[in-house]
Amino acid sequence: MARFFYSGCNDYTLALFLPIRRNPLTMSNKLTFRAIQPKDAKIISNAFQEQGWNKPKSLYQSYLNFQSNGKRDIIIAEINNSFAGYLTILWQSDYAPFREKGIPEINDFNVLEKFQRRGIGSHLMDEAENRIKQRSPLAGIGFGVTKDYGKAQILYIKRGYVPDGNGMVRNHLPLNYGAEVTVDDDLVLYLTKKL
Repeated sequence: MARFFYSGCNDYTLALFLPIRRNPLTMSNKLTFRAIQPKDAKIISNAFQEQGWNKPKSLYQSYLNFQSNGKRDIIIAEINNSFAGYLTILWQSDYAPFREKGIPEINDFNVLEKFQRRGIGSHLMDEAENRIKQRSPLAGIGFGVTKDYGKAQILYIKRGYVPDGNGMVRNHLPLNYGAEVTVDDDLVLYLTKKL
């Protein structure tokens, strides 16, 4: 069972106390959410580099700008004050069907492998959906179609996301019958959820 704690600081911080599934000797972990800060760019990039993922520091520096101008919310998750993952909410999606209907998109959602299967991703999604609900009755999300995205695919379906009806998409554009494509991270299926 998760317990919630709100820290009344200037920056929005939400703390959850979660049971640890992989280490039965420890009774709980403190999971906190906060906005991205300048110091995070290097920390996040290095954390993903350690597990073999290319997530350049410049990406997170651009997220700081997007957050400051209101284009995205970047939610950082920490376990016991250590970076564990993040997601972003893109308030105006690059995907035309979402943009035209004013559907915010949960975008670039990652939890470090060493922290997966502990409920962190689900709590990040809860937080994102609560924020989106303040602006829209629908949330949107996309996932890649390869096995690498299998955990995400399962999570989104279990959370009630359904395909938006436009089929597979490449570079934010629905594919036409007979199209030939390369299967990579840009081949996506988009889904929505009524909040």
